[in-house]
Amino acid sequence: MTSHHPGATEVPTAARKSGAPQRAGRIAVATLALLVAAVSARYFTLDPDTFLADQRTVYLAHLAPLLLHIGGGIGALSLGLLQFLPGLRARRPALHRWTGRGYVLAAAATGLGGLLIAPHGLYPPVAPLGFALLAVLTLTTTALGLHHARHGRVPAHHRWMLRSYALMFTAVTFRLWLLALGPTGLPAAAIYASGAWVSWIINLAVAEQLLRRAR
Repeated sequence: MTSHHPGATEVPTAARKSGAPQRAGRIAVATLALLVAAVSARYFTLDPDTFLADQRTVYLAHLAPLLLHIGGGIGALSLGLLQFLPGLRARRPALHRWTGRGYVLAAAATGLGGLLIAPHGLYPPVAPLGFALLAVLTLTTTALGLHHARHGRVPAHHRWMLRSYALMFTAVTFRLWLLALGPTGLPAAAIYASGAWVSWIINLAVAEQLLRRAR
């Protein structure tokens, strides 16, 4: 008859319980990010019918910054997922670095394109200001992440790149905001303009909470 050692069985069980929500969260983030990236790719057909009806004229007049913004966002949403795989960083550091460089270039493209297209956005000045600030913060956090990586400050690099991807994930949360509030009967302008701010503020708040838990 063997003695019972609680630590031998209960600790792994607790670890599994705590790990399950994290895995589910990662799967949800990856699924939504890739879904939005795939849907956004339709803009490259250059079919005006795929553009937002209220923005069709603006988009056609500013195709270059629009496609820079959309293309960069697709690349950053997709490549950013690889950057948070611990196994990739540990086993394939060279691949991690190259995909990281791709992410930085994509984030720079979407930030620059966002800055150029934001002044022409819907419901000024609130929504354009929200998106312009999002673009500035995306460029800033990504630049800081790159800066710390180049100087070998790995923990700081990870923190700033998490913030950068949280801002990038606004492409998802903004759409979820519109879908969630659309049926409420609130004015479209209020939903859109508030989403231009709330969607990325929520993402940054979640990122900061994750960083505090990791300390």
